Amino acid sequence: MRSQKIIADLHNHSTESDGEYTPSELVMAANKLGLKAIALTDHDSIAGLDEAIETAQRSIITVIPGVEVSLRFRRPFFVGTLHLLLYFSESLLKDTGFRDDLKNIVSQGRGMALVRDRIDAINSEFGPDGREPLLSRPLSIDEITSQGDNITRRHFFMALSKNHNITDRSKTDRLIGNNSPAYIPSGIDMNLLKPLFAKYPIIKVLAHPAAGSFPGESHYKEVHPPVEIVEQLLPEFLDQNIVGIDGLEVYYPGHTEELENVLLSWVKRYDLLITGGSDCHDRKNRPLGVKGIDQSELDKLMERITYP
Repeated sequence: MRSQKIIADLHNHSTESDGEYTPSELVMAANKLGLKAIALTDHDSIAGLDEAIETAQRSIITVIPGVEVSLRFRRPFFVGTLHLLLYFSESLLKDTGFRDDLKNIVSQGRGMALVRDRIDAINSEFGPDGREPLLSRPLSIDEITSQGDNITRRHFFMALSKNHNITDRSKTDRLIGNNSPAYIPSGIDMNLLKPLFAKYPIIKVLAHPAAGSFPGESHYKEVHPPVEIVEQLLPEFLDQNIVGIDGLEVYYPGHTEELENVLLSWVKRYDLLITGGSDCHDRKNRPLGVKGIDQSELDKLMERITYP
């Protein structure tokens, strides 16, 4: 059983993607918890980082700039999305060339075209005239886009729950899960990131690799594939000519101790960094500060970020 004190939470979201906290509120909440460092890793967006860093300068907490990039996969054994956490220095964040390059790449994996395609597919399969009519009326684009600018699966879930009174997990998974006949994966092809990694010093960490194997229900399980599927894809993530990951997110609310031990064995085998985070989205169901790393693990990460 791990007994080290958590001093850094390296996976969190703000209102700039699908979180409940504004970037400033997230930093202040982390400071109140006594954390030494926090990473803001919004989905495919770095829009909240300037605000978070500015807020941190008025306290004693450190903000590590980051982003959670969605990667799209279509394999015979897996169709869906995996996530890659990218961490980088504050000085790199000030580089307008880096910001533009990152935005241009990751924006290809989301946007209104993907939202419309997903809504059309859901209505075609599950609308009143669909092959499996689970919806009493068609899902509209307005009820999805009205919830934010950077649309994720969570926004679809909230619309189904609030506007269509569908809260049963089996039904929502059928409508928007990876195995749904209407599912269209978000994200970009991982090869699109190669020029970015070749040009800039970025720490690359595979997010929540084992969350899909969590036994039973969990807010953190979502639609992640089981760890066996991730292990099949791991060589592509390890390949320096494709991604060349530097670490694994070992400590995560959706990882049991047994799953952590599996990931720690990968860390040892491939000489990877250990990271961890709460994947905070809100104050109640997915709160801040429940998972993270200790001082020695943070020191190793910060050394790599400072001296890549």
